[in-house]
Amino acid sequence: MVQIIAGKKGKGKTKHLLEKANTSIKTAKGSIVYLDKSSKHMYELSNKIRLINVNEFPVSSSEAFVGFISGIISQDHDLEMMFLDSFLKLASLEGEDISQTIDALEKIGEKYHVTFVLSISMDADELPENARAHVVISL
Repeated sequence: MVQIIAGKKGKGKTKHLLEKANTSIKTAKGSIVYLDKSSKHMYELSNKIRLINVNEFPVSSSEAFVGFISGIISQDHDLEMMFLDSFLKLASLEGEDISQTIDALEKIGEKYHVTFVLSISMDADELPENARAHVVISL
């Protein structure tokens, strides 16, 4: 399953994402991973959540990003949720069509029972059709 927190830059998406991650770990039966473009939110996350700084890895295209996500899932069979802050930057999709990557995450999520929560720096009405149905918070 894919959930999207949408809104322009500076609207508070990261705050909602961190809150949602920290709340989710309290009831999670499996593990939770938080992907970010730096480690600056390390102390705002529960120590039970694994923080991964994606910029430490050679991910330079949306295809490589989906492969990176698949690699994380293959190494953790108890993975329940993944939080992706600054999704467009992480997935190298700034200014690109995100619909194929959203579809790929949806399929991966269904197959491996992982929920993806993405923060996307776009207004909900600017998202492609297949992504609008996944918006849970619009700022």
